[in-house]
Amino acid sequence: MSKNVLITGAGLGGLTAALRLAKKGYKVKIVEKNDKAGGRLNQIKKDGFTFDTGPSFFSMSYEFEEFAKECGIELPFSYHRLDPLYTVNFSDNPQTFFLYSDIDKLAAQFASFEPGFASKMDRYLADSGKLFHDTVDLVIKNNFDSLFSYFITLMKVNPVHLPVLFRSFWKEVKRHFSSKEARQIISLVAFFLGRTPFDTMAIYTLLSYTEFKHDGYYNVDGGMYKIVEGLVSELEKNHVNIQYNTEITGFTGNHDKLESLTDSAGKKHNADIFLINSDAAWFRGKVFGRKKYSVKKLDKMNWTMGYLTFYLGIKCKLPEIHHHNYYLGSNYEEYANKVMKNPGTLQKPYYYVNVPSKHNSSCAPEGCESLFFVCPVPDLKYKPDWDDKDAIVNSIIDDFSLRIGKDIAPEIVSKTIYTPVEWQNHFNLFRGSGLGLAHSLWQIGALRPANFDEKFKNVFYAGASTHPGAGLPMALISSKLACKRIENLNI
Repeated sequence: MSKNVLITGAGLGGLTAALRLAKKGYKVKIVEKNDKAGGRLNQIKKDGFTFDTGPSFFSMSYEFEEFAKECGIELPFSYHRLDPLYTVNFSDNPQTFFLYSDIDKLAAQFASFEPGFASKMDRYLADSGKLFHDTVDLVIKNNFDSLFSYFITLMKVNPVHLPVLFRSFWKEVKRHFSSKEARQIISLVAFFLGRTPFDTMAIYTLLSYTEFKHDGYYNVDGGMYKIVEGLVSELEKNHVNIQYNTEITGFTGNHDKLESLTDSAGKKHNADIFLINSDAAWFRGKVFGRKKYSVKKLDKMNWTMGYLTFYLGIKCKLPEIHHHNYYLGSNYEEYANKVMKNPGTLQKPYYYVNVPSKHNSSCAPEGCESLFFVCPVPDLKYKPDWDDKDAIVNSIIDDFSLRIGKDIAPEIVSKTIYTPVEWQNHFNLFRGSGLGLAHSLWQIGALRPANFDEKFKNVFYAGASTHPGAGLPMALISSKLACKRIENLNI
């Protein structure tokens, strides 16, 4: 007899786990708090414009291809490689830097202030490549049943990498490059993990290898939400139902087994097995009431920064602006060291601008442009009041207009703002932390909240705050690891 699986949350981890399990013969149902699937990988349609709300590109494309092969399907979306990966602009330097994967083309832009850039970059990427290949299969793609098994696995990693556990991303980059431009641009990827280069471990310099050498970055044709739409279509073909507008708030358990989850309307959802695709730490505290995950205990953990995101529709084209763009100030280290906790730094913001209509014309009416801004900000623990959001957004718009030499404020016909308040309330992100728990030394591998429940033997987790961590490829790997546990379960 097929076992029934209830998945709570229709983020990428939940959707891919659902298809994996359905293909294995499980009867799967998904309940989702919001009115559409995707979690943070979502979409806004407003005033004739279309915006991706969260991730705007992805890496490790082979994880998506392997997932499709495992499920016996054609990947339900198409994508293309980014080159350049993105551009970087400094407030005190008129040059726009293009992050090409071709190291010679990249190096030409650094010739005047970083002599020997190409050879330095080759050495840096060789080191980060060794880190990647020596750790990804052992540490990232493995389940750990205990801390002991985790530490035994770590002992198999080449000990030459030990120093990077105790060195910051910034310090590792400084060992290879001397100019502020090279150091800041190369270390920028640490922000993709939701922290800064100064409080991210050097082990994550492996991300530089994934950027420039291993697989690069990709855009989805038609927008990132095509990933979700494609997966939902495949789930429909496999008779997996998604029940929307259903928020889980309680449970019924019997000793070491969960019997049902209860939604906000009081309805019970029964199953043999449960997979939680909500934040693994938040859910344990908020729904299961675990003391280890009380608000007080959660506040003592290290979380990723908050995000201020806003989505603009403008009634003109910006031909001089590229698809993916980073705008940095002149106080990189000072800003990075304060941005997590000090709201005052918002007056000199660093931000990212995505122009989805640049290569997807359907994202904006003819002659118009859709713009997606992301600015790192303190979470709600350090900045609980966002009544000043309009002033902050306007200051970023003013800065952007100055940078590009065109005032876009009069051109705005659509505006939507998400502060950490919206990210918390819409997606159950603790304190509005954009990417969940941080990847600090004591919060990686088996030291993250486990992907199996500590009390209920039929409950498992997939998502950012469990193993292996944040990011779209990690969500795919997380769902695969959780499904392996489910397949090995004897109940």
